[in-house]
Amino acid sequence: MEAIRVILVDDHQILREGIEYMLKDEPSLQLVGQATNGQELIQLLPHTPVDVVLMDLHMPEMDGFETAQYMKANFPAVRILVLSMMNSEKLAARLLDEGVLGYVLKTIGREELVYAIRKVASGQVYIGTDITMRLFKKASPKAFRMEIEPGELSVDLSKREVEVLELISEGYSNHEIAEKLCVSKRTIDSHRQNLIEKTRTKNTASLIRYAIGKGIIS
Repeated sequence: MEAIRVILVDDHQILREGIEYMLKDEPSLQLVGQATNGQELIQLLPHTPVDVVLMDLHMPEMDGFETAQYMKANFPAVRILVLSMMNSEKLAARLLDEGVLGYVLKTIGREELVYAIRKVASGQVYIGTDITMRLFKKASPKAFRMEIEPGELSVDLSKREVEVLELISEGYSNHEIAEKLCVSKRTIDSHRQNLIEKTRTKNTASLIRYAIGKGIIS
């Protein structure tokens, strides 16, 4: 499988360098270009084959909204994933209307960022865990029932698994959880996988939905 080609657009050099470092060892992704705003991106697109544009929302000269509108009209095959500081479901919805497929916060870890890029590259919508959590807290858990039998009992989770689950729901990466709990990242990787298998969920977002619906976390 060919690597997903990514262009990074953000006016903060330190953030671009940080994301470049995060993605450099991910074989499924290839960073093929960088820009500081929408105008620079538009200059890159005609001669830089790209699958996903990972871009900031608030940029000088040409911001994320203008850029999304331009790309929808001129480069509709290129997927857009917005990386923002604003935890707003309304803003995410507005961007989806502009043709954006993904919206995540700059506080996410490497694992979720890679996952989000893959989802968007495949043409699927992805909204970051932090934003979906806001929606879950506003809605009744009944609105987010998992695909389980009505009479099925809640799974039996250990105290440590619940602790890991709570930290996952707060948006921490496996590496950050490992540091907080003073264990190895491999141990947290194992806990996360066990949680997904026990709950029969498919990913982090559905795992959190399950935990909220079952009252495991608030």
